Amino acid sequence: MNKVELIGRLTRDSELRYSTGSNATAVLRNTVAVERRYKKENDATADFINVIAFGKTAENIDKYLHKGNKIALVGHIQTGSYTNKDGVKIYTTDVIIDEFDFVESRAKSQPTETPDGFMNIPDGVEEEGLPFN
Repeated sequence: MNKVELIGRLTRDSELRYSTGSNATAVLRNTVAVERRYKKENDATADFINVIAFGKTAENIDKYLHKGNKIALVGHIQTGSYTNKDGVKIYTTDVIIDEFDFVESRAKSQPTETPDGFMNIPDGVEEEGLPFN
């Protein structure tokens, strides 16, 4: 069984492209920074994992998630290789996203206004100093 589950943050805004041909398909590439569970002194605290999504999944990630947003994803590992312009064979390992979910609420990732013109009272402000009771 080839199944991967990750929770991490997008390291940049996604690159959404479309394949060529009569059945153009959306293809999204990005990197997810996943915190390591156990950290050694003077060692990296996160792994940076290349991810790829296709079709509607790719379009939705591009539309709703941006650099720094937290994402939960389920996918599978795919390995490959290609020869670069210098004739060197490059090996790749990517996680193909099968499904994803939002981890943080929109309010946490972006400030929003409260309804009906009310405002949030900052911490440290005493109620007695407010213009109403």
